[in-house]
Amino acid sequence: MKYIFFLLLTFIGYSQQTPASKQTKSILITGGFAHLGNGSVIENSVISIVDGKIAYVADGNLMKPGKHDTYINASGKHIYPGFIAPNSTLGLVEIDAVRASDDEREIGEFNPHIRSIIAYNTESVITESARPNGIFLAQIAPRGGRISGTSSIVQLDAWNWEDAIVKENDGVFLDWPTSYSTSGGRNEPIIEPNKKYDEQLKAIQDYFDNSAAYLNGDKSKKDLAYEAMNGLQNGTKNLYINATNEKEIEDIVLFKIKNKLPNVTIVGGYFAYKVADLLKQNNISVLLRRVHSLPLLEDEDVNLPYKNAKILVDKGVLVALENSGDMERMQTRNLPFYAGTCAAWGIPKEQALQLITLNTAKILGIDKNYGSLEEGKSATLFISEGDALDMKTNVISEAFIDGRQISLESHQTELYKRYKAKYKEEKQIKIQ
Repeated sequence: MKYIFFLLLTFIGYSQQTPASKQTKSILITGGFAHLGNGSVIENSVISIVDGKIAYVADGNLMKPGKHDTYINASGKHIYPGFIAPNSTLGLVEIDAVRASDDEREIGEFNPHIRSIIAYNTESVITESARPNGIFLAQIAPRGGRISGTSSIVQLDAWNWEDAIVKENDGVFLDWPTSYSTSGGRNEPIIEPNKKYDEQLKAIQDYFDNSAAYLNGDKSKKDLAYEAMNGLQNGTKNLYINATNEKEIEDIVLFKIKNKLPNVTIVGGYFAYKVADLLKQNNISVLLRRVHSLPLLEDEDVNLPYKNAKILVDKGVLVALENSGDMERMQTRNLPFYAGTCAAWGIPKEQALQLITLNTAKILGIDKNYGSLEEGKSATLFISEGDALDMKTNVISEAFIDGRQISLESHQTELYKRYKAKYKEEKQIKIQ
């Protein structure tokens, strides 16, 4: 118990940096190579930021900007829209081994009324490790059960979850059953049909039928779970469905059609490329599983995880990258490098950037304000000394969320400075 208490005190001691104040002075960024996030680039850009919004983005060779309060020279540097991490549990778990700091799932099978945003901790130390790599927004999503709960989208520089919200209750997460079961371990797996698959699908359909009947009928007796399903039919909420295999994804398409669901997104979707045409025809997007992963089958192309996004993009499917899985919160900082890997395996660099910017914003329904550097959108962006999709060169010098210049300090940067000073001091002593 003493050890756990010490761990909690340690993490509290290194809490997140103080959130930046609201923008009050206009800012002009000049000379940078602007990657707009929509596939376009401006080599010698001028970007005006006023009252938290992008007043204009233009070619510095074609226009002379007006007077601003603050000027930032980005010559030789690169400017990007803030990256977005979908299907994330940032802020829901701090220390995996400490149950009191783990709030990513609830008991029960059908929990659409469980709102992950309530448990979101803005002072998570892990969150501040993602910001220095350009991740400024995240979809905070629940785990567990058949219907896990409702997600919300936040910006990662806030005092509390109320201040952090970008879009509240944006979608419901459903864990689709698998059509087979696996046992026997990784070395000698035994794959068998899931005998309860049809029964599990029926349970899902019954729940949707019952919730629709409630929402269209007498609501004198309030049901919070069914109330949380409101919005799926009219498209004001998305339905995010965790699924991997071809058979399950085909069944999801039929489910979408039967229930007249406008906005459905496959989460994971490792074998979605096998039915890409079907997904395109039915306007179903994909949040593709972590790119830096091993193949799922021993007899498939070992490089498939790297190529997967390109196959889907080439088929016209709206694709973005997600990061769920082992050590998912700590791995969030690697999101831009997943996009970089996709670029290395065939997707043009600016199109790969869209996998973590505008495509993600479109899927999450926040593209009117985020995801690209365009006039009228939120000034959520950063300046990097190099290629933000390359871990060797992505060194961020300035960063903004809604026009507020945020701190890029973290526990890691504090340690770096501390020990850099220590070894510098020791070196001077040896020289003397």
